[in-house]
Amino acid sequence: MPEQPNSPAATSLIQHEPGVRVIRNINWAGMGALYMKEVRRFMKVQLQTVWAPAITTLLYLVIFTVALGRGGLKVLGVPFSDFVAPGLIMMAMIQSAFQNASFSLLVGKMQGTIVDFLMPPVSAGELLMALVASSMTRAIMVGAAIWLVMLFWPGVHVWPAHLWAVVWFGLMGSALLSFIGILTSIWAEKFDHAAAIANFVVAPASLLSGTFYSIDRLAPLFQGISHANPFFYAISGFRYGFLSAADSHVMTGAIGLLALNAVLAFACYRALARGWKIKA
Repeated sequence: MPEQPNSPAATSLIQHEPGVRVIRNINWAGMGALYMKEVRRFMKVQLQTVWAPAITTLLYLVIFTVALGRGGLKVLGVPFSDFVAPGLIMMAMIQSAFQNASFSLLVGKMQGTIVDFLMPPVSAGELLMALVASSMTRAIMVGAAIWLVMLFWPGVHVWPAHLWAVVWFGLMGSALLSFIGILTSIWAEKFDHAAAIANFVVAPASLLSGTFYSIDRLAPLFQGISHANPFFYAISGFRYGFLSAADSHVMTGAIGLLALNAVLAFACYRALARGWKIKA
């Protein structure tokens, strides 16, 4: 019996011309596959990608609480150990997000496997979302690991007071560094270029963002420099979620980070869509 023209079997045999768009909406399957590929990549070396940053951050906590926390020092009206703990969590999250996002496309260019990102039927937006989501997943895993240990750390109190602020600034800070990492991965031509951004931009900006001190103690010039640092708003807002105290205006930081992420997302999308430094 011949197949009816509109039957499922006949439809499955239709051959589409090259270049004809078949997936009309979002390619959820392709985007999900790329996301899982990236998550599995960093989870295969989780000792280096998740636990090493967590251990390094906890060493920071030990050093600073032993050096400064035993003298009864208070910052923003709370013990120094409580003040520094949320900032350390956020600092580890944003650095991990950058490291993950700045690796995938760059290693593809270096090893000649960038075609694995360009050939699948995913758009520039879908590729961007998968890479950002995987980087944010790594940041969240690092932050959760540090937070769980700090819950049982003597003399440290890191129970959220404003859960919305913890979630919002955690996501916005991770997304911010994910977009910066992707731009770095697109621009860089070798690993030294990405390392230069990490060492001379990301690391100083995160360390000088009020993680270990309140900017109220700085001279006016350096307070102005701190207010120009987007990392400062991410860490200050994240700290507010735990302590109900912050160096910055929380809502200004929340809206500012959202706007900055939108700008960076557009820049990443345009770079990927044009194939800048990716397509020969």
